[in-house]
Amino acid sequence: MKSSHQSILELAAQRGLIRPRDLHELGLPTVTLTRLVRQGLLTRVGRGLYAHPDRSISEHGTLAEVARRHPQAIVCLLSALRVHDLTTQSPFEVWLAIPNKARAPKMDYPLLRIVRFSGPALTDGIEDHQIDGVNVRVTNVARTVADCFKFRNKIGLDVAIEALQEAWRSKRVSMDELWRYATLCRVANVMRPYMESLS
Repeated sequence: MKSSHQSILELAAQRGLIRPRDLHELGLPTVTLTRLVRQGLLTRVGRGLYAHPDRSISEHGTLAEVARRHPQAIVCLLSALRVHDLTTQSPFEVWLAIPNKARAPKMDYPLLRIVRFSGPALTDGIEDHQIDGVNVRVTNVARTVADCFKFRNKIGLDVAIEALQEAWRSKRVSMDELWRYATLCRVANVMRPYMESLS
């Protein structure tokens, strides 16, 4: 019979990051987390988040931490541009899309920038990415570009244009995809001249 120590360490290896809630679901004692941290077998990476001390952390490790704590949130805008490698900027905040009426997630670190959406503008164009063993929901390339134009007052028109040009140059989007999300995000008129300059 496996000890709860072993089970928890295996769970941490499998999921990358674990929360006390994950142990509850499996009927494992959460008090064991503190013991494992004291023994140096687990590290507390944030409030209510634990991981193997020697786990490999990618450049997007903070996104995995956010996704583990708030699995319904969607990585968007500057953070999504970073995931898709479409910007030279490195945002110090994690940009998250949440439903209009949802309570905003809170974390001590990293800082979160919340953007609210509803209906298809929230649910369309979402991809699942595996980051450090954690499933992270991210807006796809075309949707991210359209979102950047929609929120150009928050992030800057220059960033939106750079994202559009880079996505097109690297052949990561088609005109049809761009047009679809431009229409969905209600920025077709804003994007049209920039899209026409590409073709």
